[in-house]
Amino acid sequence: MDRKSWQQIKSKYEIGGFVQGKVEFHAPFGVFVDIGESLVKGLIKIPDFLDSGEMSEEMYPEIGTTIGAVVVGYNESNCREIFERQASAFYTKLSFP
Repeated sequence: MDRKSWQQIKSKYEIGGFVQGKVEFHAPFGVFVDIGESLVKGLIKIPDFLDSGEMSEEMYPEIGTTIGAVVVGYNESNCREIFERQASAFYTKLSFP
């Protein structure tokens, strides 16, 4: 992806913004989410699912499930992933400081 297109994606999915998508597949380190962009996926890493406690693969949302998450960063090395966090308390803190 060229830098201009990547900047447009980052403007569309700003840090702290809410995004919805469908769980596309599971990986040992987290879940990839289809956010409606052909070249970019959402990625929720294992530590970004829960506010506390430990996440196991059995707790992953099912493939095809629509989930909501908060944008927390970008993978600048490949320009293809938006890092997300699903924990509800994190979103509440962003929305209501």
